[in-house]
Amino acid sequence: MTKAGTKSSVPGSPDSVVHEEPAELTLAAEFGTPDRADWQELVVGVLRKTGALAEDFDGAPESLLTSRTYDGIEIQPLYTAEDAAPPAGFPGLPPFVRGARPEGAVRTGWDIRALHAETDPAAANKAILADLEGGVQSLWLRVGGEALPVDSLADALNGVYVELAPVVLDAGADYPAAAEALLELFAERDVPASEIPGNLGADPIGLRARTGRAHDPGQAAELAARIAGTYPQLRTIVVDGTPFHDAGGSDAQELGAAIAAGVAYLRALTAAGLSVDAAAAQLEFRYAASADQFLTIAKLRAARRLWARVTEVSGVGAAARGMRQHAVTSAAMLTQRDPWVNMLRGTVACFAAGIGGAEAVTVLPFDAAIGLPDAFSRRIARNTQAILQEESKLAGVIDPAGGSWYVENLSGSLAEAAWSEFTEIERNGGIESALDSGFLADRLAGTWAARSKRLATRKDPITGVSEFPNLAEKTVERRPLPSTVDGVGLPRVRYAQAYEALRDRSDAHLRAHGERPRVFLATLGPVAAHTARAGFAANLFQAGGIEPVNPGATEYTEDTVAAFKESGATVACICGNDKAYAEKAGEVATALKEAGATAVLLAGKRTDEYADVTGFLHAGCDALEVLTGTLEKLGVSQ
Repeated sequence: MTKAGTKSSVPGSPDSVVHEEPAELTLAAEFGTPDRADWQELVVGVLRKTGALAEDFDGAPESLLTSRTYDGIEIQPLYTAEDAAPPAGFPGLPPFVRGARPEGAVRTGWDIRALHAETDPAAANKAILADLEGGVQSLWLRVGGEALPVDSLADALNGVYVELAPVVLDAGADYPAAAEALLELFAERDVPASEIPGNLGADPIGLRARTGRAHDPGQAAELAARIAGTYPQLRTIVVDGTPFHDAGGSDAQELGAAIAAGVAYLRALTAAGLSVDAAAAQLEFRYAASADQFLTIAKLRAARRLWARVTEVSGVGAAARGMRQHAVTSAAMLTQRDPWVNMLRGTVACFAAGIGGAEAVTVLPFDAAIGLPDAFSRRIARNTQAILQEESKLAGVIDPAGGSWYVENLSGSLAEAAWSEFTEIERNGGIESALDSGFLADRLAGTWAARSKRLATRKDPITGVSEFPNLAEKTVERRPLPSTVDGVGLPRVRYAQAYEALRDRSDAHLRAHGERPRVFLATLGPVAAHTARAGFAANLFQAGGIEPVNPGATEYTEDTVAAFKESGATVACICGNDKAYAEKAGEVATALKEAGATAVLLAGKRTDEYADVTGFLHAGCDALEVLTGTLEKLGVSQ
């Protein structure tokens, strides 16, 4: 080995061949330094090849690649150091964007928390112990109402070392009784009060959001004031943002509502006699983690910035301004159809929650939208986290998203949008008044309407449901979930629900008639000429539970009509290339109508050229409208 800057001979070569070693190794030094103009030139070339950019276009090409979130935040196709973002600070220090702890999750990983909603205490205990043996570190228990009876809490936790496996209660309106039952359990087991972690799970504001009924935060505050001095590690209140996410709201709306709820709890807690620092220490925030990994990462980072500002203004000491976060994979994104895909959604969401800095993460089992999870689905849920932590070493870096120009910019923009939502709620009297007046419900409904439109047009695709459905999939059966909420509050939606309702209609038709509703694909010409649009049409129809019948290559109109009559279908969809449409679409449509078709659709852009074509399906069309109308034409009742 030679020192940098010296000459060395190459073995086996003439002595005259000498290589000069550089004084300093600079990677990629042989390449030129590209700038934004070079990138724009390449983008222009690609866009023109695809036909997305006219030859005379003289604007910024990236404007055609810009998208918007439901909060109106523009997502650019490229971020550089020129894209300014608010200073993120350092891990463990205000504004806590980079995490509430200086060491992040490097030493311990995040807390793997499992949700249990079993109604039978013996079954709950068996599932809890299996989870703990499989790597789960804390428990989230639904009790009260139709869930686990409060007086069975001790039986469900039999054999659980509650000082090692923190318990977080979710008892709805029964939280006072559930809290007393848990405190009594601590006393019976002689666990030192100073060593007991967890959360009593009081959330009267979240309960108000879900039920539409008033619940006084003062009662929860009094409970917190009573136990704060005795149980220094035990929190009392969960600030739950998921009711606003589950109503179809945006990330900023979820953040804004959660911060407003946190402020309301601070007021109630200090009114109950706690210092503002002690009040802040009683709160744990819960947020939804979705399959949009970057928005989830940005949401958790933005939430800590927002809370740091609120607590600073409230007089909380710097050390107590950090937000404790529990991220749970989105219930709204889960599907009942092809539920196995939920494993992938849960993995992406868990990845984002870990990268985003959540202290505790719950991965909902893949069958959670269907009913009570079984042992297999619970195992997959906990192992998802184990793989990301143990095998992928995801917790081995402090704030791995830090320094990304995109993530830093998105975190800052989302914080600004969420602050605007928060201040609007405060202007309307605070979170409780905003819920009671319908102000917040109206804002969430507006976002859900916008989201529903994108779902209907498949601009927000749902794999296995609106895209690439499998009509032959085997139905997954589960026991029904217990209900812990009475009353009418904010709606609880799932993104797949409209498509799944159509699939339910198809299943009912199958049970009643022995076959699914069918649409005949009138394929024009050879396979190469029609396969693209026939595949597109088949995929779309199956999203509504409609079986496509593809006759293959056809040469003459008579062949198409004969295949249509043989199929037994009453609705047809013409599929071919533009040339075939120009030559035969009108003729085929008329022939199909004369042969008894009650509707003739065409896979392509809408046009007035064909008198007997009654509908069109194409990329960006309202798929739900097409499917609903087709089922009605086929006589499939609701």
